[in-house]
Order: sequence, then structure tokens, then C-alpha cells
Amino acid sequence: MLTVIINVCYAMKNISSTNNIQLSKTFMRIYVLQEKFKQAQYPLPKQRLRIAIEQLENNKIKTSLAVINDLEQIAHIHPQYHWIIMDILTSFVRENASHKPQQEVISNSSVKVRVDIQAALSVIAKRDANKDSENEPILDLSYTDMRGANLNGANLEQTNLYQANLSGANLKEANLKGAILSAANLEGANLYLANLKGAILCAANLKGANLSGANLHRTNLYLADLHEAILNDAILDGANLREAKF
Repeated sequence: MLTVIINVCYAMKNISSTNNIQLSKTFMRIYVLQEKFKQAQYPLPKQRLRIAIEQLENNKIKTSLAVINDLEQIAHIHPQYHWIIMDILTSFVRENASHKPQQEVISNSSVKVRVDIQAALSVIAKRDANKDSENEPILDLSYTDMRGANLNGANLEQTNLYQANLSGANLKEANLKGAILSAANLEGANLYLANLKGAILCAANLKGANLSGANLHRTNLYLADLHEAILNDAILDGANLREAKF
């Protein structure tokens, strides 16, 4: 912007007085057009968010991937929109990967999440919790189908994952501290070294899950199904294992 103004002023000094007014107006029109062009190329964050929400509704995976990438960039550059973007992405996942347990006949852990759903989850998983507002609600990924999702090292602390289907998911070294996983399906999931301290796993399905080295300190596993689960070196002190099935 400063360069444009300097160029305009320099040009105006070298024009004749008779054409001064007319040419001044011309230069100002050029300057205004340049600014409008810049704004069209680089819209404000609020405009980009509005456009992103609209485009995420068109159900085209290629478009969704581009929008998710744009939202990730906005979250990094404009921290004030960080939580809004996480909320937009979790809403996208809930709406496009909904899980209805009552309609599930057989748990098929070999099913993989859609590529755009995985992209949204990857952005959510890398979120900077320091940018979360204390006054904001927790992330909501309840009733979602995330079978086979790659959430390696994901930060899902205190996330609502009630009745989520995470069978076969990779949650290695994930932070699930205080997460709500009641009635969640984690059959065959990889929870190696995962932090589940204080998490709620009441009636969760953990059949065949790998919980080696996992932190289950004060975790609520009431009525949880742990048949064939791997618990080598898992921290279980203070965990509620009442009526858990082994």
C-alpha cells in the first residue's frame, strides 16, 4: 500500500498543472481498483470463514479438502478464530460421519474414514489447546463414525466422544485425558501409551484394544468390555474396574 501511494505522489509531481486535477483523479481510481483487487485476492478472515462454511456444504470431497486446508491456515495466522474453526470442523465431521449405534449390525473395523473426514480430524488432532477459551464448550465428536481413523498423537483432551465408533483407529500416544468415551466402540483400537487419565469409559467396547503402557489412572472403566485387551505395563492405579469384563 505504501509503495502505491509513493508512486502516485511521485507521478503527480511530474505532471503539468493543466492536467493536474484530471490525472490526480485517474491515479486515485487506479489506487482504489488495486486495493479492491487485493481484497478480492486476500479476503478478510471473517469472509473466508463464511465462504468456507458454505463450500463445506456442497458434499464434494475435492472442495472440502481445499476448504479444510484454508481453515487450518486461518487458525494458525489468526489465533482469535482458532476455536471457531475447531467448532466448524467438528460440526463437519458430525454431519458427514454420523454414527447410529442402533443401526449397526456388525462392527467392521476394516472400514476407513473418508479422506476429507480424515483431513478434518487431522487438523482437530493438532489443535493448540493453549488457544482454547476457558469459556468455550468442549469439542464434540459424539456419535461419529471414525473407524480406522489415524489419530496418532492426537490432542483430544476432554473431548466428547460419547458413543463414537473408533474401532480399529490409531490412537497411539493420543491425549485423551478427561475425555468422555462412554459407550464408545474402541474394538481393536491402538491406544499404545495413550493418556486416558480420568477419562470416562463406562460401558465402552475395548475388545482386543492395545492399551500397552497406557495411562489409566483414575479412569472410569465401569462395565467396560476388556476381553483380549492388551494391558501390558498399563497404569491402572485408582481406575474404576467395577463390573468390567476381562
